[in-house]
Amino acid sequence: MSRIEPIQIVTPPLAANAYLLLTETPAIVDVGGDSAFLLDAVRKYIEPKKIEYIFLTHSHFDHASAVSDWKSWFENVRVVLHREEYSLLKAQGFASTVFGIKFKPFEPDVMVDGGEVFDLGEVKLEIIHTPGHSPGSVCLYERERKWLFSGDTVFPHGSFGRVDLPGGSSYKLIESIKKLTQLDVHNLYPGHEDEVIGNANDHIKHSLEFAKMFL
Repeated sequence: MSRIEPIQIVTPPLAANAYLLLTETPAIVDVGGDSAFLLDAVRKYIEPKKIEYIFLTHSHFDHASAVSDWKSWFENVRVVLHREEYSLLKAQGFASTVFGIKFKPFEPDVMVDGGEVFDLGEVKLEIIHTPGHSPGSVCLYERERKWLFSGDTVFPHGSFGRVDLPGGSSYKLIESIKKLTQLDVHNLYPGHEDEVIGNANDHIKHSLEFAKMFL
C-alpha cells in the first residue's frame, strides 16, 4: 500500500529536508548533504533505483550536492532544476563560496522556467518560480492537496530565506512570498525546520509581514 504523504528526511550537515514521494511515479524533493546517509534513509521505504525524479528547489549544496552521486548510481533518474539556477551553478563552478564546499558537477535533465506541472500519478507538482533566496529558487505546489514544498523561500512561524548569498535579492524574495500568499496552502514542507500540517497559509502571511519589516 503506497503512502501519499511526503516522508521528511533530515540530511546532514545542515539539517536540510529532503521529501520522499512514494507516488505512482516515485520522486524526491532535494538531495543535499551526505549522499550515503540519504541513500540509506530512502532505502527504508523504497528501492532507490525506482525514484524517477529529483526536484531541486534550488542549487545550494545542502539541497543539491548529492545529485551527481545519485545520477551516477541511478542513471534513469531525471533531475529537474530552474534554468536560472543552473546558470548560477555553472558561474560559481559548482562551489559554495560562503561555506567553502565544492560538489561534483551535474547537468539537469529537465530545465524549467515556472508554470510546468509534473504528473506523478496521485500527486501533481506545479513549478512556481520564487527568486530571492537564489535566482532560480522554486516552490512545488500540489493544488488539489494544498501542499507547498517551499525550499528556502519560506519557513514556519514567519521565517524566510536569507538573501545575502550570491544572486540573492530582498525585493525579489518579498515579491515571491507575496505570490505564495495567493495560494491556498494547507501543509507546508520547508527546506529546513519542521513541517506545518494544517493552516499553513497563516505561516506564509507572517513570513511576508516579517520580510517587509526586516528586509
